[in-house]
Amino acid sequence: MNTTLLSADKDPMGAAIADFFKHHKANRLRVFSSQFDEDEIPVKDLFRTEEQMPVLERTAIQLAKGKILDVGAGSGCHSLILQKMGKEVHAIDISPLSVETMQQRGVRHATLINLFDEHFCDAYDTILMLMNGSGIIGKLENLPGFFKKMKQLLRPNGCILMDSSDLKYLFEEEDGSFVIDLAGDYYGEIDFRMQYRNVLGESFDWLYVDFQTLSLYAAENGFRAELIKEGKHYDYLAKLTLK
Repeated sequence: MNTTLLSADKDPMGAAIADFFKHHKANRLRVFSSQFDEDEIPVKDLFRTEEQMPVLERTAIQLAKGKILDVGAGSGCHSLILQKMGKEVHAIDISPLSVETMQQRGVRHATLINLFDEHFCDAYDTILMLMNGSGIIGKLENLPGFFKKMKQLLRPNGCILMDSSDLKYLFEEEDGSFVIDLAGDYYGEIDFRMQYRNVLGESFDWLYVDFQTLSLYAAENGFRAELIKEGKHYDYLAKLTLK
């Protein structure tokens, strides 16, 4: 499990977030992968309002209760909405420039820390993992370690609200069938690398997990997975609670 923090010179998303906050515009945040063609993330989307958020995110925000942990909080868009609703929220990210921007935007409790840092051991009623929040788990083999960490952080009757996507649509044939190499790596394990201006980040693993697979791993590790809502394109919001 990756427990590192980013340095400012290897933090392309943080650089893009800081740039947009200061200048209300940003260059291209480029995304590379060995599995896909080059793509980009529209930086303005990282500053979206509640009205601009997809229904999965709006649903998660409404369901979040008690003391809330916003994991991989980015620009702080979810945390700011939760604060405005009067909810108690702690935003964390491994990006120093993102955390600095969150603090400047008014997120009252924003911390530079890795979720999987062994020294991170507070207690929460809701753990919020949005914008393909399963991604930071990296690989399927890390799911047991992820659930172990969640047991340390969740209060009794607490829950995880996580969204993800089932990438099987990438393997759909013209007849509607899916051709997936079951002997290879899990099809939702992706490697990414980002660049913003001259800031090039390190390559990192990102996990998109289908709900059935997530449910199996949850059950094996003492959790129950509930499908809360499905999006328009193989995406979904799951609620994970201790059995």
